Amino acid sequence: MTDYYQQPQQPYYPPQPPYEPGPAHASPAPLGVPPERSPRGRARRGVGLLVAVALAAAAVGGGTATLVQQYTADPVAAGSGTVAGTNVAAGSKGTVAGVAEAVSPSIVEISASGTSGRATGSGVIITSDGEIVTNNHVISGASELTVRTGDGKRYSAEVVGTDPGKDLALIKLRGASGLKAAALGDSSKVKVGEEVVAIGSPEGLTGTVTSGIVSALDRDVTVAKEQDEQQQSAPREGWPFEFGGQEFNGDTGDSKTTYKAIQTDASLNPGNSGGALINMNGEIIGINSAMYSPSSASGSTAGSVGLGFAIPIDTVKADLDALRSGGDN
Repeated sequence: MTDYYQQPQQPYYPPQPPYEPGPAHASPAPLGVPPERSPRGRARRGVGLLVAVALAAAAVGGGTATLVQQYTADPVAAGSGTVAGTNVAAGSKGTVAGVAEAVSPSIVEISASGTSGRATGSGVIITSDGEIVTNNHVISGASELTVRTGDGKRYSAEVVGTDPGKDLALIKLRGASGLKAAALGDSSKVKVGEEVVAIGSPEGLTGTVTSGIVSALDRDVTVAKEQDEQQQSAPREGWPFEFGGQEFNGDTGDSKTTYKAIQTDASLNPGNSGGALINMNGEIIGINSAMYSPSSASGSTAGSVGLGFAIPIDTVKADLDALRSGGDN
């Protein structure tokens, strides 16, 4: 038997990757922590992640794009810079200063003169050509109306229509145009505890801003229907108001009306009557109309004790057509 000499087989070593020197004097990684991979390895892993994300996005379709837009869009840059439907800048939404700046140009001072004397109240511009909503008791019995807007201009005005049963009136400026109309809100959505701003002309101090909260809803407020029925030492300087069977700031007379009101602790004083109660989106939610004051106070001594009342704006909107057609003149 012939023995053949067999050469020993050499072991096979796979080719090694090119040498990539690491940083000089590198410290060993802590136990349990894998060594850092090369940049090229990290790049490959990143590509894999991108592919996986792309596949996942393709699976859920347009929903992903919608969610990303919702969470990354800049609310100011995405829109016109104002809160939709109002005059409030998006950056000022929810602040008293922002609401005051936006809405004050829509609030006016009304001076009413008549045989019973002269009085000052407030009003809210609702059209650019000068339609203004106010309280009936502000203009009742007046033979002359003068209105001062926020920019200091003065206009004469005429009564379009009144509704003494709701203590509302609509007047119109003569020769006005380009005015800033207020945005009317939805008083059915008002909640107790939400913040509000009041703007008016208490004691003739035009454009006075106060703030507070909605204290209660659907309060019964009783006032005289006509101004000349109010027996006060200083006509129309105080507000006739009845609550809980007691009368304050003068006799409300025999002809009375009762309406449901929004109660607020925003400071209201004589002269705020007919002004605006505003939510933090800059929308009018009520027309300030009455306040509680101790029965010992009358005329200019009647001041705010944190119990003010406003006619809900939904009541105003429902009455506008009737007021424009003359109402109960």
